Amino acid sequence: MSDQNNETTSLANDGLPPLRDVIATHELSAQKKFGQNFLFDLNLTGRIARAAAPLDDATVIEIGPGPGGLTRALLYHGAKNLTVIERDPRCQPVLEQISNHYPGALHVIDGDALDVDVTSLGSAPRKIVANLPYNVGTQLLLGWLMQIDQFASLTLMFQKEVAERVVAAPKSKAYGRLSVLCQYLCDCQILFDVHRSAFTPPPKVTSAVVQLRPKTDRGEAVNLVSLGKITQAAFGQRRKMLRASLKTLNMDVGMLLERAQITETARAEELSVADFVRLTLVHDEMVA
Repeated sequence: MSDQNNETTSLANDGLPPLRDVIATHELSAQKKFGQNFLFDLNLTGRIARAAAPLDDATVIEIGPGPGGLTRALLYHGAKNLTVIERDPRCQPVLEQISNHYPGALHVIDGDALDVDVTSLGSAPRKIVANLPYNVGTQLLLGWLMQIDQFASLTLMFQKEVAERVVAAPKSKAYGRLSVLCQYLCDCQILFDVHRSAFTPPPKVTSAVVQLRPKTDRGEAVNLVSLGKITQAAFGQRRKMLRASLKTLNMDVGMLLERAQITETARAEELSVADFVRLTLVHDEMVA
């Protein structure tokens, strides 16, 4: 028997009812307003959990567990302190059943992840592992990046388009603000793609699992708020030259670019992460 088949057999025999039975019993249809696409593939949930390992020594945080497919995989693969944040009240009885099956290991927060400071949950190291709701995934990631040193890793499923933006190189269509912020702060890698057939209901797009691990050495430290503001201005009008797109900074853009040794006629997508770091350092010197 293959490792994948062993994985499926093991998770299917975790002592809890099959996911499809759970969903039928509790009449859990995925709802668009929650950005839900339920993940049934046990091979896949196990693969995601293993990618985030080790789990037994960390505070593990999952966003939008729904009927608990990934939750069960995380617990099966060793999570001893798992907190899940779920705002769909229909899922609470299912998560309570899982919690009772793994006494003391699962903690359920009834609420919206956008309103929860995940850095206040448990103690370091913290690892976020989640199949993120498509409608708020990027917004959640941007918030976590501002507190990235509070995490050991982020193992996240996005639409493939978003995952490609995380790892994109300069001069590519996908390269943008998210690319710069993620790559300045973290080592970023797409681990694998996920076909739409793995979900119920199937989304219209392919998904991908991306992992971000905070860098221990980022070179010169920059103010993340300033880096965020500059990348937002630069990529907000990405077809324009920087001498035009950076005018929203309300400063002498010509001097800023000259001191940062960046050509006025360059466009945002031509700048490397290091260029944006230098631009941010000069910006903060000029406004100090």
